Amino acid sequence: MSAHVLQSNNSIYRRRLLQHRFGILLSISAMSIGISALLWILAVLVINGLGAIDLHMFTHTTPAPGSEGGGLLNPIVGSLMMVGIATLISTPIGIFAGMYLAEYGDESRFAQTTRFVTDIMLSAPSIVIGLFIYAIYVANVRHFAGWAGSYAIALIAIPVVVRTTDNMLALVPSSLREAAYALGAPRWKVATMIRLRAVKAGVLTGILLAVARISGETAPLLFTALNNQFFSVDMNAPMANLPVVIFQFAMSPYDNWRELAWGGALLITFSVLALNIVARLLVRSGKNN
Repeated sequence: MSAHVLQSNNSIYRRRLLQHRFGILLSISAMSIGISALLWILAVLVINGLGAIDLHMFTHTTPAPGSEGGGLLNPIVGSLMMVGIATLISTPIGIFAGMYLAEYGDESRFAQTTRFVTDIMLSAPSIVIGLFIYAIYVANVRHFAGWAGSYAIALIAIPVVVRTTDNMLALVPSSLREAAYALGAPRWKVATMIRLRAVKAGVLTGILLAVARISGETAPLLFTALNNQFFSVDMNAPMANLPVVIFQFAMSPYDNWRELAWGGALLITFSVLALNIVARLLVRSGKNN
């Protein structure tokens, strides 16, 4: 090989190496900016909200305007009830819809349309979903209700579970399905007993991510559950919830309300963080198994 060709190859190699290093530098810089912003947010939350985390926050209801003390018992219970009901609604619907898309997504035009609508719902603004539930439920019954809030956030969680289930089932090797078919197993049993069982950790991860997604939603609850200053477990009446209480207390002129807002924000943030960590561990354990 001539010296000219070697020199040309070396110049191409150096140029590509320079481009590679420049790309790595940009990637590391972008990651550093993102992590720095996240750590900054967490630091501000911990500094301002840690002082509000005590036993009274979990045992006392929200204080009246101008009063001292108080806690977040009623919004914590309200959020747990609405998120729990929304999870019970969205989980079976999302899993069965995801199984249908995985089995018939390439054969049925209806399945393809469903997948397209699911993708739209994933990117739809949550306030639009809240207005939708307000129009079809709250406006007809003429009062806000915890049920309406659960329906609104369930509509947000369903597409997350659907797409996660669909994607997880697509990872099941075709040889596993073919072996089940060769043994005479019907299609519905292969879908439920073979494919779904093989990716149960991934599906459970999708459910946890959906719960994390809806735990901090505020806009849909403003139009559906609204708020309640008093402790109530009546799902057919306005119900307190952490996102709306944080939104209202953060803008209040009372120091104890703002302190409770920081405490509630810290509680939601670390709850969502814990759910994401559990989801990651489930994915890792599923891969190991």
